[in-house]
Amino acid sequence: MTKYGKKILELVEGSRSHMTAEQIYDQLRQSCPGVALATVYNNLNRLWAEGRIRRISVEGMADRYDRTARHDHLVCRGCGKLADVTLEDLTQQLERQVGVQILDYDLKLVYLCDACRRKEKESKGGTI
Repeated sequence: MTKYGKKILELVEGSRSHMTAEQIYDQLRQSCPGVALATVYNNLNRLWAEGRIRRISVEGMADRYDRTARHDHLVCRGCGKLADVTLEDLTQQLERQVGVQILDYDLKLVYLCDACRRKEKESKGGTI
């Protein structure tokens, strides 16, 4: 693994904020000012392909990166806010239902955060 790959992996594993490639780039530049954004993307893609990090894709938003520890996500439909949620491991239940071995799954529960729910209510003329 390259020196940048190691540092990027440390940043992703040490964060709970689901950073984008650009946010990782900004943080990495603090200790490695000469790093290029393309280098960050290349290393993120390599780390993801090796199964060392998770890529979280939400339609219409930049991919975000996360640690691989078993957990799922709440995703706000309005603003895209991501929050970790730890649910019971569903692997065995899913395997029984689909009849094949499940290697991994990525569960995203879509909801409206409080701020977006308030905005939606206000735009419809409702009171809070």
